[in-house]
Amino acid sequence: MLLLLPIPAITKLTSPSYLPSQQIQRRRRCTRPPCASINVGSGNDDTFTKYSGYLFRNGASSEAEFLTEYDVPAIARIYRRKPLLVLRRFTQISATFGRWFAQRYLDSVYERSDEMFKTRAAELRMILLELGPAFVKIAQAVSSRPDVIPPAYLEELSLLQDRIAPFSTEEAFRIIEKELGMPVDMLFSEITPEPIAAASLGQVYQAKLRTNGKVVAVKVQRPGVQAAISLDIYILRYLAGVARRVGQLNTDLQAVLDEWASSLFREMDYRAEARNGKKFKELYGGLKDVLVPEMYIDLTSRRVLIMEWVEGRRLSEVKDLYLVEVGVYCSLSQLLDYGFYHADPHPGNLLVSSDGKLAYLDFGMMGEFKQELRDGFIEACLHLVNRDFDGLAKDFVTLGLLPPTAQKDEVTKALTGVFQNAVNKGVRSISFGDLSGNLGVTMYKFKFRIPSYFSLVIRSLAVLEGIAIGFDPNYKVLSSSYPWIARKVLTDSSPKLRSTLQTLLYKDGMFQIDRLESLLTESLRARTEDTLDRNQAVESDDSRTKAIKQVLSFTLTEKGAFVREILLQEIAKGIDALSVATFESVTLTTTSRLPLFIPYTSSSTTLGKEDITNLRTLRRLLVILSTLQKPGSEVPQQRVDYSEENKINSVEEVSLVLNEVSSAPDLLPVISVIPELPSESQQQLLQLPVDLASRLLSRAVARTIRRLFN
Repeated sequence: MLLLLPIPAITKLTSPSYLPSQQIQRRRRCTRPPCASINVGSGNDDTFTKYSGYLFRNGASSEAEFLTEYDVPAIARIYRRKPLLVLRRFTQISATFGRWFAQRYLDSVYERSDEMFKTRAAELRMILLELGPAFVKIAQAVSSRPDVIPPAYLEELSLLQDRIAPFSTEEAFRIIEKELGMPVDMLFSEITPEPIAAASLGQVYQAKLRTNGKVVAVKVQRPGVQAAISLDIYILRYLAGVARRVGQLNTDLQAVLDEWASSLFREMDYRAEARNGKKFKELYGGLKDVLVPEMYIDLTSRRVLIMEWVEGRRLSEVKDLYLVEVGVYCSLSQLLDYGFYHADPHPGNLLVSSDGKLAYLDFGMMGEFKQELRDGFIEACLHLVNRDFDGLAKDFVTLGLLPPTAQKDEVTKALTGVFQNAVNKGVRSISFGDLSGNLGVTMYKFKFRIPSYFSLVIRSLAVLEGIAIGFDPNYKVLSSSYPWIARKVLTDSSPKLRSTLQTLLYKDGMFQIDRLESLLTESLRARTEDTLDRNQAVESDDSRTKAIKQVLSFTLTEKGAFVREILLQEIAKGIDALSVATFESVTLTTTSRLPLFIPYTSSSTTLGKEDITNLRTLRRLLVILSTLQKPGSEVPQQRVDYSEENKINSVEEVSLVLNEVSSAPDLLPVISVIPELPSESQQQLLQLPVDLASRLLSRAVARTIRRLFN
């Protein structure tokens, strides 16, 4: 719940003794200043109560108000006994939207769509307010995508995030007293006479606790929201079943709706929200430039929540790209480190605090991302970026997007056609729009399903991209996410991810140096708590030194042990091939000077295709290491061509490798950072020559044995 609007003058409650509710209300009314009214809607009327109050007035759906969790059978039992209420609500929904769509149609017929565009957008907002929280929540889900929603509609729908007409303060204070079991003046020494912000489920007051004087936000739930939402879900669930049968859809729309409804019911229990907020603060409150308010669990009930007050402005209004990056980093940590994530990060819940931090609010709708799904999500991103569409098809099965019976070859071919052009742009240019381009036809053909968890996960990232696009049209959340994923797959000890990395780096038994280079390069772009810096400068000598230190720190620690073993293995192969090629070159030079020299043809060389490949890999590793030292330089992209026409003989390859080795002075920056490394890393560095020598000896012995028996 975002706190944005001008704060009314605070009413002081000076007497600590109990005062009857009517006396408290009279005091507030007489001390309310003229500026206390807030502009949260088109007026101060509670639109929802006015048009849909029949859903909960006079006990119309009192049973639904007492449900403690989302229970489909229980909701069905309640409303099967109230067919007239269901019919009236269904008629209201149908007629309201029917009139609006009819007006849109007439606008197009009379060619007045453009001039009526803003009017229809405002009318749609009012329709959603009339119908209540369930429909407002759906609108909030799309109100942060300026690349999808027209500006006029975006402007109107964004008002639904925290600028909804409030219900009466007298009713709110009655709820506080009933829920917390004591008068308002005993809880607070000061409280605003009107809400600071109002949203679909509740409204917020600013207050000062009498016990410790701390300023807090007091969130009070709207009367009747659970009854209204229960009935609307009952109706929408029926329509979802009809739509699936008529449209022969693969996705279980009712299951998706149930997942969303379960989250919504949890959001209506403020005790659960307080627990979620506390857990969120424990996991992510320590991240750099992330602020999570404190929850007062002892002063929270099912319909009243008290939490630390956060002063600030919307992230979407401040237009701070650095804090968007902080949000992406925090979201990735939520999704892929702990699996406990904020499932409702619309702009109203992301605040730039007065001290410049990204504040998360409203922890009612949270999601859990299981470990196997986290690993599958990472694998899918890796396979997509590296154009491994066969692996991507398997990932879709793991993630539940495809049934296990799907024809993998056909799916791979289809995915190649859908994603190839988008991926060819490079990982830094891929957007969600690119990925969703022609996927609709493919999803229908191969019976794609949208798992209930998946929509919440994708939304949590899509919202951040939507906010960023609002002030940087070229922003791509995947560009910010992939470096983090690259670092994750390089450092994670999960057997599944290590197996994925092994498979990714070795195709048909051949080491893919370009893929390792891509992962290492992207991982250096990853924002961590050490590298998140609002005032990050353009690359310099110092930034390159930091990059070198990052690489060494990574490869010399336990987290980098798996990659270190791969690098040692490939360097040993390269040096072994270099020694053989050098020996052949020296032998050729020496024997060519003998009087009875017989020309040494390439067919007689003992350096095979594998050795040539190992030499190229060694040269490429040296190029990467050399480029890392030079500020502003980029690693030249190379792709090895193994065709006969492009074959380089051993002498030429050796000269290229030796040319890279000759640039030894460039390694001075590497040497200079060694003293700055932790003692454990320095000890591991001293152990590397021993490990390398052992591997070289093993290869030399194996090569000698092969020659003896061939």
